[in-house]
Amino acid sequence: MNPAHALVSRAGSISIPAATIKNLGAWWRKRVALAGLPTQFGDLRFAVEAQPPEPLDELNGDDSILDPWQLGSEYVGALDAAERALHGRHYTPQDLAEHLWAMTRKAMGFGVDDRALPGLLRDPAVGGGALLIAPLREHLRASSPVDPSLVLSSLPNFIEGIDNDPWAVYLANVVLAAEMLPTLARVPASLRRPLPSLVRVGDGLDPDLTPAHSWILNPPYGRQKLSPERRAQFADTLYGHANLYGLFIASTIGKTASDGAVGALVPTSFSAGLYFTRLRAELGKRSPLRSLMFVHERDGVFGGVLQETCLAVFTPRVSRRTTITRINGHVSAVAKVPTPRSGEPWLIPRESRDAVTAAAASSLPLTLGDVGWRASTGPLVWNRRRDDLHTRKAKNRARIVWAADIEDGTVRRARARDSMRYLALTTASDTTVMRLTEPAVLVQRTTAPEQTRRLVVAHLTDVDLLANDGAVVVENHVNVLRPTHDNPLLSHATLARVLASPTFDRLMRCISGSVAVSAYELEALPFPAADVLRGWDELGDGLEQAIEAAYRTAARE
Repeated sequence: MNPAHALVSRAGSISIPAATIKNLGAWWRKRVALAGLPTQFGDLRFAVEAQPPEPLDELNGDDSILDPWQLGSEYVGALDAAERALHGRHYTPQDLAEHLWAMTRKAMGFGVDDRALPGLLRDPAVGGGALLIAPLREHLRASSPVDPSLVLSSLPNFIEGIDNDPWAVYLANVVLAAEMLPTLARVPASLRRPLPSLVRVGDGLDPDLTPAHSWILNPPYGRQKLSPERRAQFADTLYGHANLYGLFIASTIGKTASDGAVGALVPTSFSAGLYFTRLRAELGKRSPLRSLMFVHERDGVFGGVLQETCLAVFTPRVSRRTTITRINGHVSAVAKVPTPRSGEPWLIPRESRDAVTAAAASSLPLTLGDVGWRASTGPLVWNRRRDDLHTRKAKNRARIVWAADIEDGTVRRARARDSMRYLALTTASDTTVMRLTEPAVLVQRTTAPEQTRRLVVAHLTDVDLLANDGAVVVENHVNVLRPTHDNPLLSHATLARVLASPTFDRLMRCISGSVAVSAYELEALPFPAADVLRGWDELGDGLEQAIEAAYRTAARE
């Protein structure tokens, strides 16, 4: 049973979700009065086709609520936290909903003037209907010269919402019906009918959904364990763990009109994460990214979860450039970059000063792997080996390199970690798995938001190893970069300097807005051609200048 449903049905209990639903009555009657309709339309049971999942005795709640977004926000805010987390439920703030529609309609070819929808616009995870309000309003304004009875009766052909939460569906239907009231007021009294339902209970990922002209969505998020049937349905776009929001984006591919668009409010992790590799590749081929707006304020968009968030619009039409903007109270332009096509992490500048670097890097031919290096995560998960951590050195103990030990390009000894400085090697596999016996380049996996650098790098040298009896153990908050053969294009020392350069720090910020730096993202870093790299080992103070020249030169070509 849906938790919201259970709360409403509980005898004698008026939960906040129930109160939110009851607030609809007072809110609705005010809207009816403003539209100049007779009082009989103030009764939702008479005025709208949609009916609540269970009969409600009265809908007499708070009449101070001003707008439909507030209703949706109250509804999801009152849901049980476990329910929100389990199903990734969240609702959309008004400003983001309106910006997403503005971006989507532009991608559909709409201009300044209001346009009626040319076909079905679907929200497959509609929640309280927030994303459909702006397009419905525009469609109704543009249709004002048309017979209002015909406009209302035809709306289900142009607007559709789907959700598996029956109370949210009812809320959305009432919210959208309220937008129709001025149109209903223009219908002769004898011809007035209950306002149509535009939202239905269903599965927004149903493989049998018909195509739509365009889509708009703020889908739920979170990892999902899929049934074999569901995994088969998304086989072309899945790689490893499935995330709900990725499935919803994937479900629009191939089901959008050639002149349509898909507008989505989603975390930015799809643009760089390993598990979205196939989704990016499929989008690049069939529904390329046309525009993207970073949302500066991360908290509050996804139910209090700190996520870098964006508004992303995809279109089946070929687009050579992707427009990047950001919103922080107002919208500001960032850059236009080559439209990403591959499954590799996409280079998307978050700030305009990174636009040249991102454009240059996107045309470079090599990755870290091509340069002769591979990245992996340090093997020690310390809290699984608590009993094997020691302060002092002893036989069969190896020094641990913690992330905090990486400072100013070298491996130091952070005093704060000295109480867990050595690991007892207790199993045969410790010798082969835990011990690092060769020089390497170490990169912190996570940095604090207040840190000025995202790439914090150190060169673990032969001298460092000799000082620790030839081996260290690296904990899992550190990435370990090792050469894949004897003659990589960049030496250990040079690679450490390159990664520590300001250019690469900005480059990493174009791949991920997160403070985390994964081995996968490091391996995707773009590098110039071999003939350029071969000279870098010989450069002293001129290396940084060479790096800047390589990236900015490519941008001008």
